[in-house]
Amino acid sequence: MNEEGESSGAGSAGGPPASSQSGPAAHAPTMIGAYGHWAASLLPTEPGPLSLRNCPAGEFDSRRAAARARVLECMAPPPPPPGPPVVTVHRHWQYDGLEFELLSWPQPAGAPTEALLLKPIGATGPLPGILALHDHGGFKFFGKEKITRSGTEIQHPMVALHQAEYYGGVSWANELARQGNVVLVHDAFAFGSRRVRLAEVSPDIHRGLLDDADASPAGVTAYNNWAGEHEHVMAKSLFSAGTTWPGIFYQEDRTAIDVLFARDEVDPERIGVGGLSGGGLRTVFLAGLDERVKCAVCVGMMTTWRDFMLNKSFTHTWMCYVPHLPRELDYSEIFGLRAPQPALVLNTHEDGLFTHAEMECAEAILQRVYKSAGAPDQFKCSWYPGGHQFNRAMQTQAFAWFDRWLV
Repeated sequence: MNEEGESSGAGSAGGPPASSQSGPAAHAPTMIGAYGHWAASLLPTEPGPLSLRNCPAGEFDSRRAAARARVLECMAPPPPPPGPPVVTVHRHWQYDGLEFELLSWPQPAGAPTEALLLKPIGATGPLPGILALHDHGGFKFFGKEKITRSGTEIQHPMVALHQAEYYGGVSWANELARQGNVVLVHDAFAFGSRRVRLAEVSPDIHRGLLDDADASPAGVTAYNNWAGEHEHVMAKSLFSAGTTWPGIFYQEDRTAIDVLFARDEVDPERIGVGGLSGGGLRTVFLAGLDERVKCAVCVGMMTTWRDFMLNKSFTHTWMCYVPHLPRELDYSEIFGLRAPQPALVLNTHEDGLFTHAEMECAEAILQRVYKSAGAPDQFKCSWYPGGHQFNRAMQTQAFAWFDRWLV
């Protein structure tokens, strides 16, 4: 491991480890028992026709366009709202060297999206604009609060614990703004201001919980537990409506970029996106598909569909999955659709959400994609000790990556 926290994984040779390209041994247990080996046989063992791995240079642009179209077809995002978002500024204040705005904009259904915009005091721009994406963390009562600190009220004790566990005790969106960026943090679909309200849910599935607005630690825990159990209901309902959770994330996150684009102090040619875990998931799809994103950082959310299927589906949310797509593009290849634009992946060696070998496999896939794009230096993957987190050392590297490419 070097001073940046990197190590040379088994995937660094440029191709996935042989063990992850063949099915598991016949006796190996899987998440779905004996059916796992059969399910594994349905996944391709070689790059498919849309893959950018080993893609001839003359075909790269056209194949990338076709692959993006196919990802969008499988994600089936809902129709975008008509026209640009109508943004309301509710409050404006200063705290700890930063200017804050509390914003909101309407959505086709549910409550409006609330967001915090952070920038250095007195900043006029044009400055880089960065969409900071909050995590999942089994913590849906809050969204934007998990990676910010606004100074308008005492920080909720559960948010403080969350930041201590996953972010080294740092509100990383604040730190990113202090470095000269305009940072937007919005509540994702089903989190915070966009969370599912019990008053609007059938009593058949209340499971005894009657109040979704109780912000005491006990109330927040009760809501988070209920919301976790509700995920399969939401996912099945979205599938039945002909859309997907990643599709809704994508549509709402694109709208947030629209909000950044409309800011006078933001340079639209210097837009970055990043986040941990669920924020990393959203980074994969948004940065892979939206060319306005010039720089991206995916933290703690890089592996393969095979890993989800055989080993780790039980550690992950229903928000990850896109029907049909795994037979055409691997999960990491979605992020690779942004090549040759810069992409940074930050992993930890003891991340229990993934299998280490499959994380290495995903790294190798992305290395091959960026080599095919003729831009091997535009991709970087670093490894750190410890479990699932975006700690201060990782933040330092992520912020430097943004600084390097959003100049």
